[in-house]
Amino acid sequence: MREEYNPYLRAAILEVVDNQLVNNTPPETRQTFERLLREGKSEDEAKMLIASVVAVEIFEVLNRQEPYKNERFVKALNRLPELPEG
Repeated sequence: MREEYNPYLRAAILEVVDNQLVNNTPPETRQTFERLLREGKSEDEAKMLIASVVAVEIFEVLNRQEPYKNERFVKALNRLPELPEG
């Protein structure tokens, strides 16, 4: 069975990733992107993996009413390509 997803939400999260890469904020996003490319991922694959971390962080902030935690975000980036739990 095919999983359903919201294409608008996907586009918004990928825009967050693109903005992080362009602005180098946080720098760990760029570092992770370049590491994933060196490991053989395509640009699209690397961005989607990073987007999964962004999505989980958004979930943590909104659903669990927890503040954004850069340390949690960076740890999840460092574990890629292992997908974050969320």
